[in-house]
Amino acid sequence: MALKKKKKHSFVFIFYLSLIFTLMMIPFSLSQTVAEAPSPAAAAADSCNGIFLSYAYSSAAKLKPTAPTHQPYRFESVLTVLNNGDEELKSWRVFVGFKNNEYLVSASNAVLADGTSLPAQVGNGTVFAGYPMSDLKTAIETAGDLSQMRVQVKLLGTQFGVAAPDVPLPENIELANDGFVCPKASLQGKSEMQVCCTKDPNFKLNVTVDDEFLPRQSGDLTIMYDVTRTYESNYWAQVTISNHNPLGRLDNWKLSFDWMRDEFIYTMKGAYPYFVDSSYCLFGVQGTHYRDLDFGSVLNCERRPTIIDLPPTKANDTTLGLIPKCCRNGTILPSTMDPSKSSSVFQMQVFKMPPDVNRSELYPPQNWKVNGTLNPDYKCGPPVRVSPSQFPDPSGLPSNTAAVASWQVVCNITKPKGTSPKCCVSFSAYYNDSVVPCRTCACGCPSNTARTCSTNAAAVLLPPEALLIPFENRTAMTKAWADLRHLTVPDPMPCGDNCGVSINWHVYTDYSRGWSARITIFNWDETAFPDWFAAVEMDKATPGFRKMYSFNGSALELNGVNDTIFMQGLPGLNYLVAETDGANKQKDPRVPGKQQTVISFTKKDTPGINVAAGDGFPSKVFFNGEECDLPSVLPTNNSNRKGSTTALSIFIAVFVFMLVQQ
Repeated sequence: MALKKKKKHSFVFIFYLSLIFTLMMIPFSLSQTVAEAPSPAAAAADSCNGIFLSYAYSSAAKLKPTAPTHQPYRFESVLTVLNNGDEELKSWRVFVGFKNNEYLVSASNAVLADGTSLPAQVGNGTVFAGYPMSDLKTAIETAGDLSQMRVQVKLLGTQFGVAAPDVPLPENIELANDGFVCPKASLQGKSEMQVCCTKDPNFKLNVTVDDEFLPRQSGDLTIMYDVTRTYESNYWAQVTISNHNPLGRLDNWKLSFDWMRDEFIYTMKGAYPYFVDSSYCLFGVQGTHYRDLDFGSVLNCERRPTIIDLPPTKANDTTLGLIPKCCRNGTILPSTMDPSKSSSVFQMQVFKMPPDVNRSELYPPQNWKVNGTLNPDYKCGPPVRVSPSQFPDPSGLPSNTAAVASWQVVCNITKPKGTSPKCCVSFSAYYNDSVVPCRTCACGCPSNTARTCSTNAAAVLLPPEALLIPFENRTAMTKAWADLRHLTVPDPMPCGDNCGVSINWHVYTDYSRGWSARITIFNWDETAFPDWFAAVEMDKATPGFRKMYSFNGSALELNGVNDTIFMQGLPGLNYLVAETDGANKQKDPRVPGKQQTVISFTKKDTPGINVAAGDGFPSKVFFNGEECDLPSVLPTNNSNRKGSTTALSIFIAVFVFMLVQQ
């Protein structure tokens, strides 16, 4: 009996123990089931064997002011870039097709690839570039470490017109790196879009998988940021600006960028800050960290400094100069003009802040921008890590010294929407007495012209002598010429071209075996142009170019097409002076700086050319790299007969005069 009772108790104990164990396993099983059911977004990422992108809209709020037709709303969203491929993604870039006039205020872990500083308008779409994490490693080389494979960019900004329950998603998202193809992004619910980008099998890149750095890229202008010496708290960087465009140029260049990690410039050689002030550091976190540093010697503490070149007088200065290719007043010429002056170099000592206070933590500044006087507009991409630059040994030994680290910034000439040219062109010809002037407001017009001039009226034809005087002194001459030629004059008169430089192209002669043109460059600005150059693009006439008589001229092949004629002043005469006062300042108009030459062409190499019909006029004109505005019409040859009659009359008069003299 006791034995049975003991067995019964043992059975009950085992039963309860089994029951407890079973109950303990149920939550574990449930948790396993939940963990193995991924979200739709995670499932989409898991099925991607390339670069997975997602844009998730998270929140919104109505903002002031209240505007029924243009209501602003705050938006927050997250852009995710995940490398699920088998190769490291270097210098990732993603295009987000914003379409609701978005104004982006901040973006974590990224910068705008075009070098624009935030906040910025991005309503037409923008490209993001990774910073500070620009490279995304693979799962293979990190054992699936998402912190090295993935980056999430938190976006904060303002959009217009899209109220709840509608969601202001972009038009599309896609990887902007070369060598990838992306289908149209798909929607995941109402607030997220996703896409998987894969390698393009037809794309060939001249870099192997094992290369540590991306190859250097080509562009109109490149900027190298080379760290040459590094210490615990600071480093020395050499900045090289190089011009690669045969028609590009910079005068009085100004270079600006953003420090992203509270760095500041202690000293410089070969260039100088436009604004010297250390107060930002003295009363900021820099002053707290560097308590023993003499901030009176610090050159600049701005988050976005502007750097300018030094004058030639500082080239041999022991403190600021003695840097090769420095100190040229900010002039960088095209290599087609002078290869020795196609780059500019300066050095600067940069102090860092925690947590970067060690020799190996090096980060270049972001959002680079460079511009000059009467020069093209450049748009610069983000710094890209490249192989260390090599420099000749300063002691003269036959060896090279490598930089500690190097980054390349590529800038290309752009024409921002809404910007005006800085020079213009007028046309004239031997067969027409009138000059087709620069267009009305060719280089922009004042916002408030009142009733003094019309910004919409077409420019009125001019007598040739009117080109020699400023626009404000031409009114009486223009009206008299219009009355003589029975031309209609608008009321009010058209506004001027407002250009600092104007160029007249005159078809000078046209005969059976050749023809000639005369080009005159006028400087109406108060700034002179040393080492100036100009170029004309002739669609059909360039192969027939033979000679310039007062300029140095040569045919130039661009992009494989021989259609451009490059010209510059002769040695010692390549200085286009500024506008000056007339002989009698009280009565005479101001006098422009002027340079002129005749250009001869042969028709032997251009059969079928019709000079008067338009082949004798350029399709594009450049001055110091800036493309000039052209007239919309050409001189007509309606007065050809009249011009011939006039020429014949002059010839007869001269002939009679010679007979009388005899």
